[in-house]
Amino acid sequence: MDSLITAAARALAAGDPLGALKRVALRDDAPGLALRGIAMAQLGDLVRAKALLRRAARAFGPKEAVARARCVVAEADVALAARDLGWPATALDAARATLAEHGDRVNAAYARYLEARRLLLIGRIDEAERALAELDPVAFPPASRIVHELVVAGIAMRRLRTKAAGAALARAARAARAARIPALTAEVERACLVLNTPAARLMASGEERLLLLEEVEALLASNAFVVDACRHVVRDAGTVVSLATRPVLFALARALGEAWPGDVPRDTLVARAFGSKLADESHRARLRVEVGRLRTVLRTLAVVSATKRGFALAPHRAREVVVLTRPVEEEHAAVLAFLADGESWSSSALALALGTSQRTVQRALDSLAATGKVQALGRGRARRWTTPPVPGFTTTLLLPAPLPID
Repeated sequence: MDSLITAAARALAAGDPLGALKRVALRDDAPGLALRGIAMAQLGDLVRAKALLRRAARAFGPKEAVARARCVVAEADVALAARDLGWPATALDAARATLAEHGDRVNAAYARYLEARRLLLIGRIDEAERALAELDPVAFPPASRIVHELVVAGIAMRRLRTKAAGAALARAARAARAARIPALTAEVERACLVLNTPAARLMASGEERLLLLEEVEALLASNAFVVDACRHVVRDAGTVVSLATRPVLFALARALGEAWPGDVPRDTLVARAFGSKLADESHRARLRVEVGRLRTVLRTLAVVSATKRGFALAPHRAREVVVLTRPVEEEHAAVLAFLADGESWSSSALALALGTSQRTVQRALDSLAATGKVQALGRGRARRWTTPPVPGFTTTLLLPAPLPID
């Protein structure tokens, strides 16, 4: 490897893409293409970075398996930054195996981190945790330790373990000071801000207030009866009942939770559960059926009793009923929650993360675009969607699972 390639590689490792480009901007050999691709990725030109890395992978000879594997890992990193979550995980796994076989432990570990970060983005938290458990960051350089701790913190936040998340972010901050790479330092600082911005909204006895992630954790560990509109479950200290696939029952549970300790008129319940402004006898009959089903699924947690004008909720053990919601609620809020990270997403990546069809996501995006809440960049397969984050609020991705679109 010649001196210019060595100097460019060192500049990239130090977070200086412009310094690297000064040395290899005119190089079209395989190492030069690879370093140019990484530099363009660090500068934010992900389309050009992807093209350069693919050219570099093709330019390396058959005996340069390690170099080709590094290009595959770098391309996967670019794909993750571009929120292209459909890139082939098998190719990344093969590249990781090649790097490990040839003794490149640092880049093999980075491939595993990319896998864990992708799994975390699409809500497969257990798999991300298993991938991370195979790595010991102690022997890695500071930059790799930063990535490790950020993934650890992300998993802890999704599981509502704020102390573990804070400890991981503190370790990441120490590694960032040692690495002295501005981009990684900024990423750690952004992650730290998440713990100090509202993550949810609490509704109780007619009053509302915003909660930090730490307060959400404390609430779910308390003895309160919680109607959780972030994950569509109902819980108390000992039991969790999921209503994620039963939107009518959850709408009834939420209406009753918001009104506790009072009752809810039948016409109001009809409107909340069925979306009908006028309640006739058929609606009231259907309401009785759905309330009966709600009684059945909540029988271990509470009683749903009839009153003169409607129905009321009475928990068995808890002395307080609260409703936990997103900080901002509106139509297609789940799509907006993913876009609130400030990155540009494709509709296919959003569909994968949300666990729904791409057509459903596209309809939601078209509706949001019509009101100016999101904007499209590019055309065809290169089209990406983005929106500015809501000031002062953290994304609901920090809650334990991605939310279904009903």
